Amino acid sequence: MFDGKTIQVTHDKPLIATPQLQDNLLRAAQYRNSRVAQMLREQDCDAVLMYDPINIRYATDSSNMQVWTMHNYERYALVFADQYTVLWDFPHCEHLTEGNAQIDEVRDAICWSFFSAGDRMDERLKVWAAELDDVLKQRVGGPAKLALDVSLMEGAELLGAAGHTFIDGESLMGLAKLVKSDDELALMRHTVSVAEKGMWRMHEELTPGMTENEIWAFMHFENIKHGGEWIETRLLTSGPRTNPWMQESSNRVMLEGELLSFDTDLIGPFGYIADVSRCWTVGHTPPSAEQRELYRNAYKQVHHNIGLLKAGLSHREFSDNAWPIPEQYYKYRYCCVAHGTGMVDENPAIAHAGEDWEKSGYDGVFQKNMVMSVESYIGAEGGTQGVKLEQQVVITEQGCEPLCGFPFAEDWL
Repeated sequence: MFDGKTIQVTHDKPLIATPQLQDNLLRAAQYRNSRVAQMLREQDCDAVLMYDPINIRYATDSSNMQVWTMHNYERYALVFADQYTVLWDFPHCEHLTEGNAQIDEVRDAICWSFFSAGDRMDERLKVWAAELDDVLKQRVGGPAKLALDVSLMEGAELLGAAGHTFIDGESLMGLAKLVKSDDELALMRHTVSVAEKGMWRMHEELTPGMTENEIWAFMHFENIKHGGEWIETRLLTSGPRTNPWMQESSNRVMLEGELLSFDTDLIGPFGYIADVSRCWTVGHTPPSAEQRELYRNAYKQVHHNIGLLKAGLSHREFSDNAWPIPEQYYKYRYCCVAHGTGMVDENPAIAHAGEDWEKSGYDGVFQKNMVMSVESYIGAEGGTQGVKLEQQVVITEQGCEPLCGFPFAEDWL
């Protein structure tokens, strides 16, 4: 029986990256780089040019100002089908990747965004294109078939004029990331353990009179303390703000007995995500009959759908056999039944059966060592509260295994 009041949480000993985890990281980095090269060969493509910092991290095991470079295109990498890898890092940052076995060359990035170049954008862009053209033709022996993970517009036009052709690189990278190695799973389990530290700390600190932002700050604190990086969203709400879902934390003061729901969306150590959701009452009071009913349905949805997952099952079969959402909760259903996770949320996103599948569903097959987060939001239209639950699992040949050991409130059932 779950009774968080009896759990003693220590805050003085952060989790550390053991030598075993460092070995996992080295092997995982090699595996990821080889997966990118494998996808390039399968698609008869010479190289992939990456600007997305998550893709760069995946392929090169290097990071630099991850969130900043999500909106400033000032760091990029080129991985060839033979695994030869060139990183253009932010100027004067070559020391950050010393000893990185996945990177063969490090060059200073040519920054041609408006932030860096102002009215000299065209001039800088031509220098950028000329250098890439030279690197590509030296390695390939002529014009290259190049995958692009973001739309470069003017840059692609210049490279196209030099004879290079393009395919979509984001889907290529998505396919590369689909199946995790055992070493990646070890790194993901470590990240989830950091998220659990944050959840226990939140559970321990949660008292009426705190604001939503105050309680959510403990998750951020524990993540950074244990070597994590950032949190993708601030999806934590209380009381009437739990319905509908998707509002982010605020300075609202939480009252005793209200529901508190949250989604970790935590990017932890080694760049992997912990994506789970739990729901409590403020002050850890016994739930009301309505709160129990909401929770019971969310729990049923998550655990029914977890019970379906296994290697060899198709996305469509999973969607068709997923837990049927009662009519009163259908309008506010979560945006998908489940979705892949790795360094961040990943392919596939499984649409609900029926109208959602007709609009956006796409088929595929679950494979061993894929990692999925199984979702539920239960809240009625016009209701005053709602429950968000989610569990992260790794798919096996026989079924799936949970990555997160933080308990559900089974005594509410």
